[in-house]
Amino acid sequence: MTFEIALTGLKASSSELEVISNNIANASTTGFKHSNIQFGDIYGTAGIGATGNSIGRGVRVTDVTQQFAKGDVTYTESQLDMSISGSGQGFFRLNDNGSVQYSRAGSFGLDREGYIVNGAGQKLMGYPATNGVIIPTPGDLRVDSIDTAAKQTTSVRMNLNLNAKELPTGPFDRSDADSYNFTTSTTFYDSLGAAHLANLHFRKSGTNQWAVHTFVADVEVTSPAGDIVEFNNDGSMNTVKGNANGLLDLDPFVPQPGSDPMEVTLDLGEITQFHGVSGINEIVQDGHASGRLTDFGVNADGKVLGYYTNGQARAMGQVTITSFRNPQGLQQVSNTSWVETFSSGEALSGIPGTATLGTVQAGSLEQSNVDVTQELVKMISTQRNFQANAQVISASDMLTQTVMNIKR
Repeated sequence: MTFEIALTGLKASSSELEVISNNIANASTTGFKHSNIQFGDIYGTAGIGATGNSIGRGVRVTDVTQQFAKGDVTYTESQLDMSISGSGQGFFRLNDNGSVQYSRAGSFGLDREGYIVNGAGQKLMGYPATNGVIIPTPGDLRVDSIDTAAKQTTSVRMNLNLNAKELPTGPFDRSDADSYNFTTSTTFYDSLGAAHLANLHFRKSGTNQWAVHTFVADVEVTSPAGDIVEFNNDGSMNTVKGNANGLLDLDPFVPQPGSDPMEVTLDLGEITQFHGVSGINEIVQDGHASGRLTDFGVNADGKVLGYYTNGQARAMGQVTITSFRNPQGLQQVSNTSWVETFSSGEALSGIPGTATLGTVQAGSLEQSNVDVTQELVKMISTQRNFQANAQVISASDMLTQTVMNIKR
């Protein structure tokens, strides 16, 4: 019996050495979580007349638990390298040829089709986007290199001040700078993405009254006499062409053959007439040319954004983070990944930074949480336990030999 008890100690120490060696071997593995081994003593089933002084029968492995404490974060130059920061809770969700796995290892790149994948070819999952609109249905995330289409200008918002000075002399003539008080320009985009310069001339036509002349490609798209803007005595806008909302609809025009007719509305609701320098504070219009993808990145809330030559940014999807009620119940598989089990509870996926989920930090990787020094100390202790059990076996063998010699 002594031999069998010591043998259980050898097996337990051997199992612990396996766990320790696996931890040390993965000390540099991105997203790896170290394991601890748990032991329990062994006692025989108590029979009739058994007392509380039963002698144990050794030791056995009861569990190997993973420690999900967050590892150190290192920074990289790749925007597709990601770590989970903030509260640090959660996992990346991966598509492994139809099955779902979860990982803390955020080293990703692109495959030939533009899908975001890890080194094992598993696709990063989240909420895909269609035409820049994120669809909250789980799917594989992809960086689409297709050019963005042009958007025709339909609205221009202008915030500017007109100096309340004397009226110009003579009729309006856009080639004569003395016939108007202020001029500015902006760009209109047609349905083909071509840019057209729009010039606006502001001429004071009376007390608290101005005329606006707008030209696109040398064609006036306002009335020949100008569209009238009226101000209140405090310098605030009163009406634009009789409209209190400040909106001015320009005359429809076709900027070039093959393009759609343009109907542009100027929003002059923020225009003022204060004493001081005439000038533009802000011009915002809703059109843009077509664009080619130049770069992409990931925000803290997991949005994958593409950046284009036309200055636009478009959502290509959103990384989601998945949490479990009992992460210890996850089953570990290869490639620093886990799969859901009954013990782990149901996977709960959401947008990074919501509830208890961590945020996404692009350009960084979470390293292994293995403390090599601590593992080496545990290894020395385990070696001593192994040696002690081996000595027990040796002593048991000597006792057996002694008994055998007595029989002789």
